[in-house]
Amino acid sequence: MKISNGFKWSIVFGGILVANIVSAKCPPLLDHVARKLADTQTDRLCEVYENHVVMIVNTASKCGYTPQFEALESLYQKYKNEDFTILGFPSKDFGSQEFEAEEATADFCRLTYGVQFPMYSYTRAKKGVASPLFVGLAEAAGDVYPNWNFHKYVVGRDGDLIGSLGASAGPKQLERLILKGLQN
Repeated sequence: MKISNGFKWSIVFGGILVANIVSAKCPPLLDHVARKLADTQTDRLCEVYENHVVMIVNTASKCGYTPQFEALESLYQKYKNEDFTILGFPSKDFGSQEFEAEEATADFCRLTYGVQFPMYSYTRAKKGVASPLFVGLAEAAGDVYPNWNFHKYVVGRDGDLIGSLGASAGPKQLERLILKGLQN
């Protein structure tokens, strides 16, 4: 049994788990199901990352900003034990700077930059074609859609947007947003 913003009950009848009843309200920005990169497993983001500060980034493996994976992974390692996570969503929206196969992207991120933060399946982030996740993030940011790879959105523990930073934002700017979320 888990009790938090909502609650989850497991019903046991005659020693057998019969059903889980979930009564937690998901914050709209994270109320999305996403498939793990190069995998069949899916996650309902608001359940997996409940009460976390979450940075969502549209990534690309063959972009001038790709070395940002190193700084992102460093921030992830520094704050992951404080309920912070980064969710990477590879996208081919800007210059098709992503591999054709998700397996190649997963291998590249892991082997080249040591990425351990969660990576999810290819998505669309560009205005006019964005996935529902990125539409919600952009609208919460005042209609600020990614205009290139490595745009970052930071969502607080309450599910509200803390801030949005473009591709050129450096680690110090990102860390300020992360700390703002962790301190609330």
